Amino acid sequence: MATGKNVRTYFDGKWHDGDVMIMRAADHGSWLGTTVFDGARFLDGVAPDIEAHCARANRSAEALMITPTVTTEDMVQIAWEGLKSYPKDAAVYIRPMYWALDGNDLGIAPKPGATGFALCLEEIPMAPPEATTTLATTRFRRPVLADNVCNAKAGCLYPNNARMLTEARSKGYGDALVGDAMGNVAEAASANAFMVRDGELFTPVANGTFLAGITRARHMANLRAEGYTVHETVLTFDDFRKADEVFLSGNLMKVTPVTEFEGTTYAHGPVTKTVRELYWDWARST
Repeated sequence: MATGKNVRTYFDGKWHDGDVMIMRAADHGSWLGTTVFDGARFLDGVAPDIEAHCARANRSAEALMITPTVTTEDMVQIAWEGLKSYPKDAAVYIRPMYWALDGNDLGIAPKPGATGFALCLEEIPMAPPEATTTLATTRFRRPVLADNVCNAKAGCLYPNNARMLTEARSKGYGDALVGDAMGNVAEAASANAFMVRDGELFTPVANGTFLAGITRARHMANLRAEGYTVHETVLTFDDFRKADEVFLSGNLMKVTPVTEFEGTTYAHGPVTKTVRELYWDWARST
């Protein structure tokens, strides 16, 4: 089922209207979970960092031993061709996807060169600037590279995200603040996390347990260019309880202010608002 509306799908060399069927029951990706994807955004005629998102789709495929078959440049071109059918003011989610078709040996390892590819476009509205969320702790943690493919945006990682999110919502919160294997903060269940204290920004150091997002990097670059101090460091849950502001950073919504972490409340403060303004000023100037 599609998340948004007005879906278009590029598959097998051409565009199709709607949420078309692209996988077979015996495809390796169907029954052994070898799927990767990425996501970019289109809004007001721009698609910020689309090249970086398409390039990461190829890196994710390689991390799952799936052979990428579409260059970054061709993937970007395919996306722009499909976007021509949407109004300029539409908010569109751009999702390139790979999956393995066949397996080697016992079928467990994907066969090199046997790759499925699709690129899906669907209208998903941006959250309004005033939209916020809340956070809870969760007993589930981010894995390490020895346990799972933390270096890929892989579909097989998302059931763990779903457990985190479901547990947080069962407590009455919107998202989860998640620990790594050492018990320090990694990110949220759905996005990277930032906190603000005394006008400076802090985000968990990229330690290989989570994807340090493209939008996360863009926020840091924009903020540093504006003169803000941004720290990538080890952060505890108590650090977040002592923060002045907290926000989440992800491709889907870019900036989501956090107003509470299990009883600790935050203002939708000036730095968080500046992060959003800087991002869209940059995006619309590219």
